[in-house]
Amino acid sequence: MRDERRNGDDRVKENELTGRRVLIMTAVEAEREAVLRGLGGDARFDARLAGVGPAGAAARTAAALAAEDYALVVSAGIGGGFSGVAPVGTVAIADRVVAADLGAETGEGGFASVDELGFGSSVLEADERLASALADALRAAGRAAALGPVLTVTTATGSQGTADALARRTPGAVAEAMEGYGVAVAASERQTPFLEIRGISNAIGPRDRSAWRIGDALEALTAAITVLKEVVHP
Repeated sequence: MRDERRNGDDRVKENELTGRRVLIMTAVEAEREAVLRGLGGDARFDARLAGVGPAGAAARTAAALAAEDYALVVSAGIGGGFSGVAPVGTVAIADRVVAADLGAETGEGGFASVDELGFGSSVLEADERLASALADALRAAGRAAALGPVLTVTTATGSQGTADALARRTPGAVAEAMEGYGVAVAASERQTPFLEIRGISNAIGPRDRSAWRIGDALEALTAAITVLKEVVHP
């Protein structure tokens, strides 16, 4: 069913999106406020708090989806960007979300994902058409946008070694955050299309709070939501 939604007729999908609201989940209130600024009171969207981390995000998103039949679910907020791919101020858009630390350590500092262990999948696909359309629209509006895998981690990266290991495991990864996979799991269970959008506040690697640009990331998030309104409801 999910694949049928993603690969079906675009006109049908647009009609579905027009008829129902879009749910946007953010981790914290500052992100929600940035989303609300971008929405400008648009009643076709519902912005809620997911909490920090994938478990709480999955639970709160599932509860929201059980109460209302939304057309689309969006995990939105700020996050870290991979150097050279998504610098500060970029809008990162997921083509898929990856639970990057869901698995097991192996010998000599190695890692095996749940996929390799045979316990399930650490990857969920975003809505390909909408993700690409949003990236294109942002670039047309003069905004830097990076489309690719967005990693979900339960511990934010704080060293170059970890950043390099994550990049090796998921080639082309653009960003990391802490809620996307949880929100995506809840959406997938309801067979509801999903997006993840992140305004980039810092480079992934050594933890240097003085280099973080939270305001720039929140401003990029607001701009992305402003554009999202036109992409979802043209």
